[in-house]
Amino acid sequence: MIRLCKIPIMVLILICFIGSFSWAGFKFKINDSTKGEIDFWTQAWYQYAEKASDSNGDNILDEDVNDFMIRRAYFSISGESTPYLSFFTHIAADRIGQNNLNDSSLGLGSGVAFRDLWITLKPSDALKLQVGRMYVPFTRNYGTTSTKSLLTTDLDWAQGGIRGNIFYPSKVGRDDGATLWGNLMEDKFQYRFMVGEGVENTSQNPDDNLRFAGRISANFFDAETGWFNQGTYLGKKRILAIGFGADSQELVFGSRTDDYLAWTVDVHYDQPLSNGGAITAEAAYIDIENVANSIKYTQLVPGDNGSIVSLKAGYLFPGNFGIGRLQPFAHYELINVDKTGKDDTQVYGLGLNYFFKGHANKLSLDISNVDQEQETISVQDHFVVTVQIAAGF
Repeated sequence: MIRLCKIPIMVLILICFIGSFSWAGFKFKINDSTKGEIDFWTQAWYQYAEKASDSNGDNILDEDVNDFMIRRAYFSISGESTPYLSFFTHIAADRIGQNNLNDSSLGLGSGVAFRDLWITLKPSDALKLQVGRMYVPFTRNYGTTSTKSLLTTDLDWAQGGIRGNIFYPSKVGRDDGATLWGNLMEDKFQYRFMVGEGVENTSQNPDDNLRFAGRISANFFDAETGWFNQGTYLGKKRILAIGFGADSQELVFGSRTDDYLAWTVDVHYDQPLSNGGAITAEAAYIDIENVANSIKYTQLVPGDNGSIVSLKAGYLFPGNFGIGRLQPFAHYELINVDKTGKDDTQVYGLGLNYFFKGHANKLSLDISNVDQEQETISVQDHFVVTVQIAAGF
């Protein structure tokens, strides 16, 4: 029985902690060619999760969970020593206080880790070489979009959503490697190509094979030229972007060696309206051969073939409601398993963003359901309510 009566109480507790912050950062300049910026940003979450189980025995929830946690805490430093050489790092702690989670080496549950860390050699905007730990240039949802500026409260279920996980090889959504990228055609076309480590464990990758990933995107209105883009531009940009990505690595699946291979196509649309509001919509399709990781609360396990459809949309109301702006959103995800005897999973939900000052400082609510086509003893429906406060400078 879902104890929804507790949720309004938790929301009121969280609202009490809201303060006034601005997204500015601390900028410094040593001389004409050496400069940088320091930022801090964090998300505090309350999450209710209905008791359920999935095919991985360690993910069984015997009772409903009421979970307070710090979802993300990012201390970032960026800068350049010359116009041709720059660096960036996120020093991060993630999911601090989450029920039954602790992997301090990756900054999960406890501890601090270098979540992003790279150096960029940039002879021109059309040609940049980025070396270190970074997003995998593959999907838009968790390949180019900053988690600081998502449309929805969380990432897609199969790409880092907190009760789900990531279907492709990663170190918390990142990989160590080198990426060649740049902007062409008057900044309307962007390319990224990575050679990375991918899966490193000896049982699944005994020959230490490299991982190859790439992404291209075309913008038809305003350009998106940076490494990170936004999940919604809050009426500040008109975007129509079409992207294509691919990712592969030769791995071992049980008794056979085969290629993990996935490709995606996606479209993102952001349209400011004459009344001061804005519409955001996004759609993506992902095709997977020999998925690398199991997805929690689904029947997709390593070596399976499958596909993922992701849809999301939001509407930014014109003007202020009180001290902030209001944006309701909806999301839908279909996780298909291409194997006889296995059923699909749908993840869908509604949410609301209340922006105090841009993406950095907001209050969000999301109500989602993980809906199995056919429940089994080991894979069950899963209802989740999330309340978030984000604040940063």
